[in-house]
Amino acid sequence: MIRHSFFAVFLFLVYSCFSQPDTVQRIVAGRSNSVEQQQKPYVILISIDGFRYDYAEKYGANNLLSLAKEGVSAEAMIPSYPSLTFPNHYSIVTGLYPSHHGLASNYFYSSRRQQFYSMKNPATFTDGNWYGGTPLWVLAEQQQMLSAAFYWVGSEANIRDIYPTYYYSYNEMIPIERRIQIVVDWLKLPSEKRPHLITFYMSNVDHAGHENGPDAPETGIAVRDVDTTIRKLYEVVKETGLPVNFIVVGDHGMTSIDTKKTLTLPASVDTNRFYIPRGVELVELYAKNKDDIQPEYERLKKEEKEFTVYLKTNMPAHLNYGEKDDLYEVIGDIMLIPSWPKVFHFSNRSPNPGAHGFDPSLVKDMYTIFYAWGPAFKMNMQVSAFKNVNVYPVVTKILGLNYTEKIDGSPELANRILKP
Repeated sequence: MIRHSFFAVFLFLVYSCFSQPDTVQRIVAGRSNSVEQQQKPYVILISIDGFRYDYAEKYGANNLLSLAKEGVSAEAMIPSYPSLTFPNHYSIVTGLYPSHHGLASNYFYSSRRQQFYSMKNPATFTDGNWYGGTPLWVLAEQQQMLSAAFYWVGSEANIRDIYPTYYYSYNEMIPIERRIQIVVDWLKLPSEKRPHLITFYMSNVDHAGHENGPDAPETGIAVRDVDTTIRKLYEVVKETGLPVNFIVVGDHGMTSIDTKKTLTLPASVDTNRFYIPRGVELVELYAKNKDDIQPEYERLKKEEKEFTVYLKTNMPAHLNYGEKDDLYEVIGDIMLIPSWPKVFHFSNRSPNPGAHGFDPSLVKDMYTIFYAWGPAFKMNMQVSAFKNVNVYPVVTKILGLNYTEKIDGSPELANRILKP
């Protein structure tokens, strides 16, 4: 009996050791800011996952609203399609649509690599070969400007063999007060070791919106919690006396869905002939044999009800998610897109009441936020809604970083909202 109890405790300790999240800061040794870069200003790019465009007013995020009056606020920021977490976070930091940077969805299949990508699989999300474009921290490090990431999609991957100088593997175990202190510690480093670009990510609004719906009291509490966090971060950063610019964005919004009558995979789909990654607001079919595409498409068109079937070759052009955009061969051959508020659901469990991923041009609830303030921004300025690929030129202009690769974003927004 004693031996069995000891063995059980031993197994528990072993399991605990291997299952604990990684909370250790990574530091790439041997890097320093160049003398020129030490004179540049600073940017803290904050993402609040799932923060819908109207949440600040709806739930009284008064700190955000007052800080935005010191700078720039947008009517909304429009996510790229599909309006999901991984593709949009990476679009913000590359200035590219998902089809153009290769991170097409949270889960997808690569016909070129003949592999699945999953946002929950470390073997894929830490593999830099999945990521195209030049994320902001890579651009900065290439030009001898140090960067730091307190989480961001792609920041744990060796993109172009470059990591941020300071970064963490994603986990939710580090208390928010500790995260704030670490950012301040970075900004108190000697000038040659101090990061000028810092990314900072918070997930709790997205969690609350999924689990309870966008109109639930729990979502309002989460909004006010992050609002308080941003005020605390702003106040302690202000004490450093450094010229720090804050940019607060979301990756997508949140909407209520029909949880009672969900859609199932149409009966005509032969799952032996197609790879089908996980999908809710978008189901993609990747043909194992290209000869199966047209016959399957024709069968699905006959079953089309509360969803629309597209071939990759006839996707609506405004989505930038069709054959001509598929630079990395990561888009499905056939797309099943449910009609909001319907979603596909393949599990025995009831779906969460909140969701995202829909076409932002049809479902405004997908819109998210853009607030920015600091010495680089004009004051008390409001702008109309714009696409998230336009954030990239804003950050590069503030930091004086040069980029030569073609992006989907435009410098027009940067020219409008930044001081000369």
